[in-house]
Amino acid sequence: MFNIEEFDIKLDTEVIGRSFIYCDEVDSTNSLLLTSKEFNNHGTVILAEHQKHGRGRKNREWFSNSGQNLTFSILLKGEFEQTRVNLINLGAAVSVAQALENLFQLNVELKWPNDVLIQKKKLCGILLESTSKGDKLNKIVVGIGINVNQPNFPGKFDIPPTSIRKEFHEEVSRERLLSEILNNFEKIIELSENNPSKILDDWRSRCKMIGEKVKVVEGDQAKFGIFQDIDTDGFMLLKVGEKLVKIHYGDVSIR
Repeated sequence: MFNIEEFDIKLDTEVIGRSFIYCDEVDSTNSLLLTSKEFNNHGTVILAEHQKHGRGRKNREWFSNSGQNLTFSILLKGEFEQTRVNLINLGAAVSVAQALENLFQLNVELKWPNDVLIQKKKLCGILLESTSKGDKLNKIVVGIGINVNQPNFPGKFDIPPTSIRKEFHEEVSRERLLSEILNNFEKIIELSENNPSKILDDWRSRCKMIGEKVKVVEGDQAKFGIFQDIDTDGFMLLKVGEKLVKIHYGDVSIR
């Protein structure tokens, strides 16, 4: 059982997570925040022990043992440029990385566009979804799934999964971890408005793929090149021959 009092004591935010909803089971925390008229305040966080239809990118299913991990979503409301989404996506990954480093001294690696890895194994996935009004986004939902205390992962995976418990070698407090991530994320939202280059630099410093030969797959299309950098909006710059190609999304692997 998630201890809301323990979580609240560690939470040091003005807005993010101050409206907090805890659920045993939902279809999807992202879907609930995107559509709900009841849970509609900026900064609202929904944490669910089990998602019947939890998902990652491309509607891939996200499996998580109930009561052992963190599967939650954060609602951001306002007027956002389309390009801001990717910056917030990278910033969310940085928020998780900072929490893992500060609390557990783990060596974190970030994989473009939305994965958090430990020892090349996937610990966390992030999924952003949004609604728009006119040419601006009026609602962004940041969905984050973290393997915290799950001891094993049966099945086949493109990237082998892991958990904090497996890497840190002891069970950890989900309450403390979530509050630390949200504390970091509120600062990231401020940076995305005032100093976005700080987010990009913090992300770059944890990405081991930059400079490597990579394969980028989106749908039935594959591109090969060198992961040169990310641009000011956080999109990948792929060097293909003598050309730089901007990649907005895709599955990336080292060749």
